[in-house]
Formats: sequence, structure tokens, C-alpha cells
Amino acid sequence: MLGQQIRTWEVLDDRILGVLGQTQRELFVPKVYRDLAFADMKIPLAHSQQMMPPMLEGRLLQSLELKPEDFVLEVGTGSGFLTACLANLSDSVLSVDIFPDFTADARKKLDQINIKNAELRTEDVFNLSETMQFDAIAVTGSIPELDNHFIQMLRPGGKLFAIVGRAPVMEALLITAPSNEECTRESLFETVVPPLLNTTESELFVL
Repeated sequence: MLGQQIRTWEVLDDRILGVLGQTQRELFVPKVYRDLAFADMKIPLAHSQQMMPPMLEGRLLQSLELKPEDFVLEVGTGSGFLTACLANLSDSVLSVDIFPDFTADARKKLDQINIKNAELRTEDVFNLSETMQFDAIAVTGSIPELDNHFIQMLRPGGKLFAIVGRAPVMEALLITAPSNEECTRESLFETVVPPLLNTTESELFVL
């Protein structure tokens, strides 16, 4: 069922399909929704947050084209399921979330499935130094505009997945930072997800 859902969203990378199929999504879903772990729906979490549906997770992972040597930043740990997938596709992951219960619960679940290459921090991403450099950044909450803070943390050739806009119109974007410092922007699809907390509209990035 999971494979059928995700393939309809043009997720055809066998590596991505394998990771999504092998990572125990039911472990990360709140108990009351466990029977719906693989359903094509946004599963509610605490603090008015949501787990992305599997098809959206698949598109996000496929778009980043992660390599085994990559260092990844995840903005919004949430349930920890996407953290596990990112960790299985890369060398290491730094995942930040402002809610300490998300960080603590996700750490326990990642330990249960022996994910050791993901560091979880209870921290606002906007407090991270821009001197930190990542090969890929996945922003799991929406932002009103593309923020320069994320662009500055991309290594040359790095990729940023972000959902930009305000409900009811949001756009999933893939930003690639070539070595010549001229970023490219690709529109992937339209969707709506809860906003990333503490976002501002200062220092916006213009392509």
C-alpha cells in the first residue's frame, strides 16, 4: 500500500522507496493513530503540528538526492520518522525542534531502531550559526518567504527543501546552491503544512 501511494506522486527512486518501506513508521505515529500509520493523511501531533503523509515525505527525500557522505539539517524533528529516513540515506543528521517533548520522544524511538547518526537538539533553528554548513536542509514546517538564513547554511552544490507561502497557497521548492553562488529554484508541487514557529519576514532571499 505504501509503495502504491508514493509511486503515484512520482517517487520512483528505489533507494527512497526502500528506506520508507523499511523504516518502522508505525513506531513513530501517536498510539491513537497507529492503525492509520500508512494512510494517505496528515497525522496530528502535539502542539498543533502534523506528520507529513508518506507521499510528501517521499517527494521531499527524493528531491534532496542525498548521498551517503552528506551532512543533513532537519528543521522540525516532529515524530522523528523523517529524521530516521534522512539518517538512513546520509552520513549524519542534525535535527532541531523547539519542543523538548518532540526531541525526547524522537530520541527514544530512534534508539529503538538503532539510529546512531542523528543528533537531536531542542533549539530554534534561527539561533544556529550560519557558519554551520550542510549538504542538504529539509524544512518540515512552512515559511512565509524564503529566508536567507537557510541559504547561508548550504554548502556549494547543497540542496534546500522548503514549503513557502501562506495558507491556502503554499509551494514546495527545491533550492540548489551551485558553486558559483547563484542559486536555482525549482517548484515541485503545491501543499499546505503548519507554519514553522518563530519565522520572520526579515532578511528574505530573492532569486
